[in-house]
Amino acid sequence: MDPRLHLFGIRHHGPGSAASLVTALDALDPAVLLIEGQPEADPLIACATLPGMSLPLALFHYQSDNPVNAVFAPFAEYSPEWQALCWARSHERPVRFIDWPASCLLAWETEQSAGDEDSGTLESAEPAADKTIPDELVPDDDGALRRQEADLPSTQHPTDPMDDLARLAGYEDGESWWHAMVEHTPSGPEMFEAVENAMTALRDAAEQESFLGNTRQRRDQIREAFMRIALRQALKDTDGEIAVIVGAWHVPALRRKTSQTADRTLIRDLKKVRTETAWVPWSDSRLAAGSGYGAGVKAPGWYRHLWSLRGAAGASSAEDFTARWMARVSGFLRTEKLVASPASTIEAARLALTLAALRNKPLPDLEEMRDATLSALCHGDTAPLDLIESRLLKGEQIGALDPEVPQIPLARDLERWQKKCRLKPDDLLRDIALDLRTEAGLLRSTLLHRLSVIDIPWATLLDGAAGRGTYRETWRLTWSPSVALALVQALPYGATIEQAARNKAIQEARQSHDVGRLAALVQKCLLAGLEDAAEQTITRLQHVAVTSQAISPLMESVTTLVSLLRYGTSRPLPIDPLRALVSLLCVEICTGFVMATTDIDPQGARPISTTMAAFDHALTLFGETHLTGLWNQTLAEATRNDRVAPLIGGLALRLLHERQILPVEQVVTCFSRATLPPSRAVSAGQYIDGFLSGGAEIIAQDRALLDALDHWIGVLDEADFMEILPMLRRCFSAFALSSRKRLLTSLEQTPDTEPAQRHSEQGSRQDVLPAEFTDLALPLLHRILGFVS
Repeated sequence: MDPRLHLFGIRHHGPGSAASLVTALDALDPAVLLIEGQPEADPLIACATLPGMSLPLALFHYQSDNPVNAVFAPFAEYSPEWQALCWARSHERPVRFIDWPASCLLAWETEQSAGDEDSGTLESAEPAADKTIPDELVPDDDGALRRQEADLPSTQHPTDPMDDLARLAGYEDGESWWHAMVEHTPSGPEMFEAVENAMTALRDAAEQESFLGNTRQRRDQIREAFMRIALRQALKDTDGEIAVIVGAWHVPALRRKTSQTADRTLIRDLKKVRTETAWVPWSDSRLAAGSGYGAGVKAPGWYRHLWSLRGAAGASSAEDFTARWMARVSGFLRTEKLVASPASTIEAARLALTLAALRNKPLPDLEEMRDATLSALCHGDTAPLDLIESRLLKGEQIGALDPEVPQIPLARDLERWQKKCRLKPDDLLRDIALDLRTEAGLLRSTLLHRLSVIDIPWATLLDGAAGRGTYRETWRLTWSPSVALALVQALPYGATIEQAARNKAIQEARQSHDVGRLAALVQKCLLAGLEDAAEQTITRLQHVAVTSQAISPLMESVTTLVSLLRYGTSRPLPIDPLRALVSLLCVEICTGFVMATTDIDPQGARPISTTMAAFDHALTLFGETHLTGLWNQTLAEATRNDRVAPLIGGLALRLLHERQILPVEQVVTCFSRATLPPSRAVSAGQYIDGFLSGGAEIIAQDRALLDALDHWIGVLDEADFMEILPMLRRCFSAFALSSRKRLLTSLEQTPDTEPAQRHSEQGSRQDVLPAEFTDLALPLLHRILGFVS
């Protein structure tokens, strides 16, 4: 190898590696820096050190015509690559990225995914929206999941090659070994030689034993061929020293002597796709290994503090380092209104230092800090410790871009909206309540609803019925780097948030044949202030409703639209078109209801009964007398049709009884006809389930209906009773406890008169029940009604 080449094997997010790298670069003073990374990002290197760039950040590579095929390359201030970029900018040295191009990487990912689907093997553990460079796991040829990058140790795979080295040195796993040997030792260039020797031995063993599998080995060979070609080109272009910053795993391969022809042959037939690259904000939570990021670290917040020790402005000793961390912990506990006295803070710092000394560590690590915090500051309570780990250790920082950094139009417009609405992206999960009567609250609500239309995963509306008389909405906000991917996917719909939301809603309306989905889309458009899109969606909904055969979506759409008309919004509503649409839908429902509920099984009847009850309530709120009368006629027809699903027929009878459309005698007659032989016991049970679904008051307040139900149970034979018992128990268990008690009291009382329906072939019952019967029946009745377990 040319002596001008200096290879520095690093960990992608290692404070120790970063500090040693800065020291080595100062000593070497190279003429050019070559960094592991996709070369498509070379034009964006100049943006890295702009004053407005706030870490963590990521380079975002995506396929131009298929944005879902994308990868991220994250950076933190303790990333060696980032420190190399900063060093090059401050010393005015050129920088190049030398990994395989994103065009090849994304084509490779697509090809591998297609191969996995064809062969039935496992796919990548990462969803497309969360892919990072490097990915954590890939399927091997035999379908087994294996590590895709070994640049850092990990405890997530039991056969990580670093674990073997760690056990030989007396450490539990590779992560602990790397921390002790690299991250917590004095920084210096000599570290890289030791790491290279270790990686050479590990890689030789892995390749000899075919440990990594053919897929991973092939991937590494391709990447390293690109790197070697870039090294040769740099040697031709530069007379001075060349610094090469790559993952430690790749250093042995770059040392090997190979020919230019062999490397170019290896990459000759690679497929490519057209790609785009941009800087995007990242977050501490996505830098954590727990997020699925293969090169992630256990605790980004802790690594940032560790970098403060290794950096130029860091602490001068282990005591200062420990004291500063414990001061942060105690300060955080006090902000959470937990007790953390200065004395306890001092004791925690001393305990951490003592534990480190006992464990032969140069300074306290995560384990010592956690143990000391739990003992001295949390007093053995793990709840505050969990809070510390999730907020301080994991971190809650989100990056930001300098205004001069080129962004896609939607990202720029979203940033403008965020400033206008004073909604700062936050890595923490938080809820905000908006008062829609205020200008600020309405503006925020409009933005969040528009983002919901274009599927931007930033905010979720918690109370779907928000605004009923209170004009309030509650949203749950949590920022994620996947917002960048969603913005790219939404870009074809428009260059601004409003334009994209409008166009996407209109396209979705034109393509949809689902009445319920269209009704929900009307509501979303109105809440998002997209009046034009709402009008076009209403027109589409009218057309689809006329030809729709599904009754449940029609009833759901009426429920949605009536709720919108009844409770309103803080935005203007097209009242007349909405009322006309509701009237049209109601007529369609009444026309096709009996046919749609005839000869259907219980599984199909259950969702219809749920939407039917909500539709009935919505129709009452709507207040159109002629529509209510038409619906009553439809319900009456359903009660007379023996082929209507029993669950639906029972509910229809109850709704008519509640409105007092039918006299009690006729209701009892319909009830008895549907429940007594020759009706099957199962069908009768479903009928009663539908009839009683509104609550116990309907029979508790009407003795004739209660007697009819009592009589039906009395004439059941033992087999039918045992078959119907679970259904009855489920039905009665839905009643409130007070209602069940009143029902039981009513059953224990003897009525003054017996209705005609109580007479059967066995004759009428006696006025007073025998004591033997009550002694046996009442305990069972208590159990059925749910008073005892």
